[in-house]
Amino acid sequence: MFFSEDDAPVQLLEGSESAEKHRLYLGKLLHLPSEGSEMSDADGVGDVELELSYSPTASSMALSAPELVITFYDIALAPPVIENAASPNPWKSRYALNFKKIPYKTNWILLPDISTVRTSFNVPASRTFADGSPYHTLPMLSDPATGKVIGDSFEIAMYLQRQHPSSGGDLFPEQDLSFTYGEGPVLFAPIAESKVEKSIEAYVKFNTSVDAAFTAHVPLMVHGLPFDPATAEQSKAEFSRRAGIPWEDLSVKGEQRGEMLKSYEQALSGLAELYRRDITGPFLLGNRPSYADFIVGGWLRMSQVTLPKEEWEALTSWHDGIFGQLHQALEAYAQMD
Repeated sequence: MFFSEDDAPVQLLEGSESAEKHRLYLGKLLHLPSEGSEMSDADGVGDVELELSYSPTASSMALSAPELVITFYDIALAPPVIENAASPNPWKSRYALNFKKIPYKTNWILLPDISTVRTSFNVPASRTFADGSPYHTLPMLSDPATGKVIGDSFEIAMYLQRQHPSSGGDLFPEQDLSFTYGEGPVLFAPIAESKVEKSIEAYVKFNTSVDAAFTAHVPLMVHGLPFDPATAEQSKAEFSRRAGIPWEDLSVKGEQRGEMLKSYEQALSGLAELYRRDITGPFLLGNRPSYADFIVGGWLRMSQVTLPKEEWEALTSWHDGIFGQLHQALEAYAQMD
């Protein structure tokens, strides 16, 4: 995603019930005993699912006992987290997991806990800011069958294809993905780079260009992000710090918003041309989805959640409705556990 909670501490009152339960949650998540004792049912987090309702600072949902199934780490926004899931990069991976028909469970992580969770697995940041500081974010995938932990959406897709080549469909079929995004508004976050096999370099370039086109228009979406109320102010402050712009100044209104919407539509024109090459279906390869469609779909999902209703409806009609049709078709791979 384009923002994360890097190093800001979780603000909990020491000795409070919510603080203790938050520690218990993280201990369960990271497979650590609670302070001064072994983890047990008496802690309220034994072998049963953790509940979101225990305190306003709860950081996950439905965390069950360890089993040999992939764990997928996604960013939790406001409850209900399933309806408000808006992070584009986790969506790319979720589409891929569902497309490959691979069983998995989701751990929903609040922004202030992302750095703690990621570093606990010794997974380095997949990107950095201009000053070299780490940009910790999600998704992340943990596979107990192989012991692998992967922390980049593109690398997750490659891993799934390598480990499960015959399950579901091929994420990386050969195709022409010649879409380049030109100059646009200033980006608020760095673009991740992945080390990949030469056979899928076209997908890497496509991912970079699509990310640039959509990220350049994130100002349209920022104030529509459904932050969890428990960490909303913390998240806004962190977003502003990373962007170098006060939170209120990130809002785009009036004539400026109208101009940026026009820019957004224009930025997607080249992408729309790619989709017009095969009109037998809603995907780039007609009726055959691929990871390239999931790259675009992740950003469409964010647009749907964050844009005002009338703007989202306008977006779905741009370029003869190509992106609305794609978004609808991707519902087949949008299941959440």
